[in-house]
Amino acid sequence: MNTKRITSSLLIVSLVTGLTGCLTEEKREANLEAGAKLTASDAERIALTKVPGGTVKESQLEKEKGKLVWSFDIAAPGSTDLTEVHVDAVTGAILRPK
Repeated sequence: MNTKRITSSLLIVSLVTGLTGCLTEEKREANLEAGAKLTASDAERIALTKVPGGTVKESQLEKEKGKLVWSFDIAAPGSTDLTEVHVDAVTGAILRPK
């Protein structure tokens, strides 16, 4: 009987913690997006100038070294390597690669 009660309690705590984590992540992302002047698609167009004909495999808005940046992992045609391109989310400047 005690084992069932403990298991149920742990399940409830796990669910609540998981939901809180999701809400916190959504709030963090919303705060980042509020500070961005460029949309993801605008930043993507800028990033793709560094890898002509490339395909974006992953993108993320993040703070790096105190700057708000759109980060893109881009695959070049005919290559398995990815190029990481950072675009300043406020100015549109390419920060990486230089």
